[in-house]
Amino acid sequence: MSDGSVQQQRQSQPAVPSLEEQLAGGEVLTAVPDRSQWRYRPRRVGMLWRSRTLRVVAVFTVLALCGLVILALVRDQTGTHGFLVGLGLAVLPVPVLMTAFRWLDRVEPGPWRNMLFAFAWGACAAALVAILANSFATRWIATATADPGSADTLGATVIAPVVEESAKAAAVLLLFLFRRREFGGIVDGVVVAGFTATGFAFTENILYLGNAFGEDQQLGSGFASVTAATFFVRAVMSPFAHPLFTVLTGIGFGLAASSARHQRVRRLALPLLGLLLAMGMHALWNGSSSFGPYGFYAVYGAFMVPAFGLVTWLAVWARLRELRTLGIELPEYAAAGWLSPAEPFALSSMRARGMARDIARRRATAAAAEGPYGRPHSHAHHPAYAPAHAHGPAHAHPPISAAARKEGKARGREAARAVAEYESFATSLAFLRRQARRGTAGPDFAERERELLHHLWQRKETARPALTYAAQATGRLRPRSAPAAHRPYPHPAYTQPARPYAGQPYSPPPYANPPYHPLPGPHPLHSPSPPPHRNPNPNRNPNPNPNPNSNPQGYGQQKG
Repeated sequence: MSDGSVQQQRQSQPAVPSLEEQLAGGEVLTAVPDRSQWRYRPRRVGMLWRSRTLRVVAVFTVLALCGLVILALVRDQTGTHGFLVGLGLAVLPVPVLMTAFRWLDRVEPGPWRNMLFAFAWGACAAALVAILANSFATRWIATATADPGSADTLGATVIAPVVEESAKAAAVLLLFLFRRREFGGIVDGVVVAGFTATGFAFTENILYLGNAFGEDQQLGSGFASVTAATFFVRAVMSPFAHPLFTVLTGIGFGLAASSARHQRVRRLALPLLGLLLAMGMHALWNGSSSFGPYGFYAVYGAFMVPAFGLVTWLAVWARLRELRTLGIELPEYAAAGWLSPAEPFALSSMRARGMARDIARRRATAAAAEGPYGRPHSHAHHPAYAPAHAHGPAHAHPPISAAARKEGKARGREAARAVAEYESFATSLAFLRRQARRGTAGPDFAERERELLHHLWQRKETARPALTYAAQATGRLRPRSAPAAHRPYPHPAYTQPARPYAGQPYSPPPYANPPYHPLPGPHPLHSPSPPPHRNPNPNRNPNPNPNPNSNPQGYGQQKG
């Protein structure tokens, strides 16, 4: 190409905008359109697996496929009637176990999506892996040793515990890795492991009970023999067997979650130790029948029941420890002004937290249905407010309309939900503070703390009076630690610290401030007036400060 043609092509191209001219005119930043008006968008390279929707769809698809396959396998082994009977009997212990684990997680409940994922993983994925791997290993051992009887015993004692516990531990590992903020301690590990093992035991019970029903059908005994014995052993005597094994793995992951980031050996060794203990206990349980005719009962009474009691005690102790964490960490925020002095006492008690939600719902319902200060004539029968003619049926309470009652219920539910959210955010704040003390909070501790404080500040008007009442009513707030009902001057403990979201200094609102008008009875923060003085001994001088001149015999002496 000649120089003339190149020069002619350059002249035909548009001129490139000058940076100096753009800066001088101030058009570099102002000329950028809004993101919704972009004609070009950045193309994501290697970002496919970062899509949350894709991950959810992939996990759901895998679990659904596993569920269909396991359904077909179990139905093929048990038959249609055996499958339906096994399904109906196997579902009975599931609500009991799920309720127990959910009760254990009431202090800081984990999201239901994690619990449902753990249950589905145990019932579908882990059960499918266990059935396929156990069947393959048993057939391989039988072929290699030419002894099917020993192959079944060896497979149940050695192969099954390793395969099943590893498959169930995979769900705990996945939540530990990808839901790290929702996996903070022993209780979280116990609950996740318990839901996973409950799902696995559910599918396994369908298989065992369905096969037992098939044997009874062949023998013509109905439910009287094998089915009843299998149900009694698996659903009545030992419904906690699989949860007990997997909970040991969950405890290992919970201890690893509460360890500092620099303790890498501890974070790796504890889950492996828990998994090994789960495998060993599972192997002992499966091999108990080979210890003689009474081997099963010996292992059950001497090992399984004490181990279950010990693990239950450990789980309840960890739950109480979580409540104590609130009483340890939250007073610092109360001293800084973010919380009232009574709130840490109420938040560290499950009874007080439930009472706070209940009283908030009742007061908001009454305030919305009857007006901000109760019924229009609520003071008519009080001597300080009632006029001389305010008596009789003419001043009876007017009925509340259905619309006002409906609105009151809606307001009550909203207030109870606000208190529940306040309790949840305060619990997360206390646990975040504990993680910061241990060095496991992460680099975004300050941002997460500010976000939680912002949520608390938005709900304080509804939650604080209810929590204060609950702390006093449950006896958590002792008289010497109760906040004063009124302070004429600001107190240093009630001044708002210099933080974001701190708009105005905090002063505790009066408890009877609408919509929380007092219920009938004495105010929780004010003691009733003392009874009139009565002289217990009529022979003593009733005057507490006697005048020696008027009482020559002296105070306290009997008259002659």
